[in-house]
Amino acid sequence: MHPKALLDACAELVKLVLKFDHPADAVVSRYFREHRSLGPRERATLAETAYAVLRRKLLYEHLAPSGTGPKERRLAILGFAGPRDFLKSALNEQEKAWLDQCDAIDRKDLMERHRHNLPEWLVAPLKEQLGDEFWAFVEALDVPAPLDLRVNTLTDKRDDVRDELRLAGIQALPTKYSPWGLRIDGKPALTKLDAFARGAIEVQDEGSQLLALLLDPKRGEMVVDFCAGAGGKTLALGAQMRNTGRLYAFDVSAHRLDALKPRLARSKLSNVHPAAIAHERDDRIKRLAGKIDRVIVDAPCSGLGTLRRNPDLKWRQSPKGVEELVQKQQAILASASRLLKPGGRLVYATCSVLPQENEGIADAFGEAHRDFTPLPVADLLAQLKVADAPHLCTADAKYLRLWPHRHSTDGFFAASWQKT
Repeated sequence: MHPKALLDACAELVKLVLKFDHPADAVVSRYFREHRSLGPRERATLAETAYAVLRRKLLYEHLAPSGTGPKERRLAILGFAGPRDFLKSALNEQEKAWLDQCDAIDRKDLMERHRHNLPEWLVAPLKEQLGDEFWAFVEALDVPAPLDLRVNTLTDKRDDVRDELRLAGIQALPTKYSPWGLRIDGKPALTKLDAFARGAIEVQDEGSQLLALLLDPKRGEMVVDFCAGAGGKTLALGAQMRNTGRLYAFDVSAHRLDALKPRLARSKLSNVHPAAIAHERDDRIKRLAGKIDRVIVDAPCSGLGTLRRNPDLKWRQSPKGVEELVQKQQAILASASRLLKPGGRLVYATCSVLPQENEGIADAFGEAHRDFTPLPVADLLAQLKVADAPHLCTADAKYLRLWPHRHSTDGFFAASWQKT
């Protein structure tokens, strides 16, 4: 595609994602469906340009007024993800001079808000938690997340799959913490690989893999993935159970569960039972009360731990939205806990970095449910032989607390209890 045409397309996509009426990944996917002639490199440039603008929105909006032309074009120029000489061949002399001036700005001279590119309501809780690490966290958010795979240990071994990928020209390294994970260089076309077609691999962040590992389901048990979504953790749990017992995948969205079906077929699992429920008090839940060995609640949350992948979330979420989520999280966790039999394990998890969705929920649940004994997550991970388990947890060892800048995973939280 000609440089000017590609820049125009980037400006068009930037305009669409900045409406914030739909998640950015859905907007990008729809744009590609409507422009099927775009090649892989063009798609990559378009997507990364749009995401760059979302990551550095405050900075680019601060710089944009000094340029010329439509605002979306100026933002696309600032965030353009292709080579600089390619971009400059699409610009006039005035635009080139303006871009050079913007590139010459030292970030240390910028106001804080233009350096961190976060909404003000989010800055205070992050600084309170991270202290001197706040800027390291900000820097981690400024780059795309790595691509992690989970090897299906029901059918394959990690080292074998790694060798298979290497023969296909894909470099992969074992993940540091998850015993099932591989971290991939770049973004290869995984769906074209035999390993993908036969269900040997699934895309899943290493942190998400650790949530499934933490539940530690055994052969023959009754297990519930309470907010299963598209089933990434469900599939990991089924493999841990060696395709025995009974694994329920519950979600209020039948549409999300539909996305599990082809993945389930590839996985070779036959112990998974997906079921759409109306709400957390659904009759299906009541019928299973007191019968389940293990329950994981990966609760609906703000998703602010996934900002490397979904930078639009920081502009689409709000304090009011988080308050509503907290109420929902409390209700879901309380209902899910009723499923456990004595001796059963409960895991509550989010992909949020906000204390009110994490420690706040876990502490309140522990106070209100004295029949649940807290299980220090650091001890559980150490028993599972996870490397450097204390480093993955809060200082008191009670909770899992993953951060992009510390652990190179998405931001995750998890708490665990045993029903007494």
